[in-house]
Amino acid sequence: MESHGKDEPKGPVLHIVVVGFHHKKGCQVEFSYPPLLPEEGHDSSALPEEWKYLPFLALPDGAHNYQEDTVYFHLPPLHVDLKCVYGVSCYRQIEAKALKVRQADVTRETVQKSVCVLSRVPLYGLLQAKLQLITHAYFEEKDFSQISILKELYEHMNGSLRGTALEGSQVYLGLSPRDLILHFRHKVLILFKLILLEKKVLFYVSPVNRLVGALMTVLSLFPGMIEHGLADSSHYRPKSSVSEEVTLEPGIPGSEEFVSVSVTDIANATQELVSGATEEGEGLGQGGSPPLKRAEDSPPQPPSTGDNNHLKPPSRTSPESSESDWETLDPSVLEEGGASEQRDPPQLPETFDPEPSLPITVQPQSVSGQASLTPGLVSGLEEDQYGLPLAIFTKGYLCLPYMALQQHHLLSDVTVRGFVAGATNILFRQQRHLSDAVVEVEEARIQIQDPELRKLLSLTTADLRFADYLLKHVTENREDVFLDGTGWEGGDEWIRAQFGLYVHSLLSSSLQQDNEKLLADYGVPFISAWKNTHNYRVWHSNKHPAMAEITPGHPFQGQYSVADVKLRLSHSVQNSERGKKLGNAVMTTSRSVVQTGKAVGQSVGGALTSAKSAMTSWFTTLAQPTAVTGTAGTEHPTAKP
Repeated sequence: MESHGKDEPKGPVLHIVVVGFHHKKGCQVEFSYPPLLPEEGHDSSALPEEWKYLPFLALPDGAHNYQEDTVYFHLPPLHVDLKCVYGVSCYRQIEAKALKVRQADVTRETVQKSVCVLSRVPLYGLLQAKLQLITHAYFEEKDFSQISILKELYEHMNGSLRGTALEGSQVYLGLSPRDLILHFRHKVLILFKLILLEKKVLFYVSPVNRLVGALMTVLSLFPGMIEHGLADSSHYRPKSSVSEEVTLEPGIPGSEEFVSVSVTDIANATQELVSGATEEGEGLGQGGSPPLKRAEDSPPQPPSTGDNNHLKPPSRTSPESSESDWETLDPSVLEEGGASEQRDPPQLPETFDPEPSLPITVQPQSVSGQASLTPGLVSGLEEDQYGLPLAIFTKGYLCLPYMALQQHHLLSDVTVRGFVAGATNILFRQQRHLSDAVVEVEEARIQIQDPELRKLLSLTTADLRFADYLLKHVTENREDVFLDGTGWEGGDEWIRAQFGLYVHSLLSSSLQQDNEKLLADYGVPFISAWKNTHNYRVWHSNKHPAMAEITPGHPFQGQYSVADVKLRLSHSVQNSERGKKLGNAVMTTSRSVVQTGKAVGQSVGGALTSAKSAMTSWFTTLAQPTAVTGTAGTEHPTAKP
């Protein structure tokens, strides 16, 4: 069977799978072509152990709140010699009374199903476009026993996608850096550097299509990453079937939105937030269920008891099993574990090596922070002449565009070095101590708990110029001039080219070990931390002659100017908690004083109104994108097609 690695696959698509929600059994596979297990039939719900989470990935948590949705997900390979399996699932629901043929096990008012493609190639948007049409046609039949259309889909996809090159615009279909920059603004660069450091990054938003779209768009900014960099991104072991409960530890309060300001500002803002921070999102939980009780709101438990909360799937299999139990896991299934159920969190052994098979010898570091490496480390990825894509998603660093609640254990698995993962369930967001950063997509907010990591990711003046340059071009080119192919500056391909230039320059600059002034434009602490990551060590241990063509130095290096001061002030006021509080306080005080002034006298009121207008104008000016030149009389460097 091709999916088990015993034969050469016939085409890029491995399986077409239908996943449905059963009122007694929960999410389960209803149909697969070819069968997921060779010895089983097309209608078997049996799964390979490595793909036990497939039903929960294809039919996401809280899906019943939406008429339709789309999911991107990754599955581990079924054979050691194979690579990541890329999944695209289209979900829809239909009223049961609309069915022409209603089967006996349909007992609820709605029927929920997902049609899923498991592929060997990461053509997410292209697969989604084809799959949405077939899913619509499949539901229009109103008879889910008519599976011939799914078999035809398998043959059609393998015929049309055979030989499709993983280059060009097809790979990026549906991934828009323009929209990402308009939403996250300069924070896109913070996310970019965060992933370069191989940190544990959790994206959070609902519905799933917004989640996976934002996450994969960030990854599309890394040259060659979507095409060739995710092959080893899903090498994890599913949890043993013997113990399915997920241990939930109390979250660590006081996490703060990332701010790129001075260390003093960060410290002061942290103090303010720790003293008076409140958690947003106290409304309804997933699926419209009542608000989930936060772990940090619970009365503190004595450490000696060792009690943990365990999240368990419902054990009821009667017809009374509620929809929310399976699809939203509402608070009624949270049970406090007794003594027999207690489990200690996994502990790292004293000599734990996260990369046991890495043939590397690290000598004492030099002043520049660069370690001496055994030459010739192999990434296992298909690289270009510059050594890209970087080997980020290898050696236990996972990419999971959507993570089901049943995969929660991977956040604390000792074999997982880190991850970039997406989640829609509020329980993930509450477990912030298991991630280095939580990206709240809806609010365009990056929550980072570790103050040292916040310092590493503080954007330099050159970085701010780069981010401002991108934002300026995107906002000035809002008209959709890219559909006819005439647009370039400010378009999706242009943005990716700018990040390509940024990465090439960053790599070239990192080789200048004794030039701290050159490295300071990227942040010397950031460079030092990056040089100790797996992806940099692999890149540095191999020779890439084409790098000789790249000029070292930040693309936006240059002398500081008044415009840079204005840019940093704008950045600080808009994005630091302290700056926001200051701005709000000034505006509130202005309003109060103006109102008081009107009562005292018209002349005083008029003067104070003018003062308020001046203050408003000042803040408005700071909020506007600023055109900043790298050096006097020179244009910004830009990547060309």
